Amino acid sequence: MKKDLPSEQLHRLFVSVGWSDGSDTPEMIKKYNVPFINSTLVISAWENECLVGAVRVLSDKMFRSIIYDLLVLPDFQNKGIGKELIKRCIDHFPNSEWLVQTTEEISGYYEKNGFKINNDVFLYIPCKLFSNN
Repeated sequence: MKKDLPSEQLHRLFVSVGWSDGSDTPEMIKKYNVPFINSTLVISAWENECLVGAVRVLSDKMFRSIIYDLLVLPDFQNKGIGKELIKRCIDHFPNSEWLVQTTEEISGYYEKNGFKINNDVFLYIPCKLFSNN
């Protein structure tokens, strides 16, 4: 459960799944692991020295846990890695309510892994690093 994952490999994961356009500055790339280091739980998947998948969780370890940044390199998708990463997360805090924010296009993936659509209102303030305002 190493939280301090290699920033360059994390950046490659984000680019490979389309969550970064690759235009991040070298300074930002150096800090790609900061959200993982500051998370409650990080689980990663490796092939030799290559990071092929990762997930991070913020949790109070009792009532609520939220999955962020479930990533698997495209060449390793559809092999059960994402499912196993989710399972290992839930195994850490099995009695917790589990939440995930995702897009409509991939929500079915989470539904197949036991999540249910919640029709509650979800409010947010955008991250200043990703907004143009």
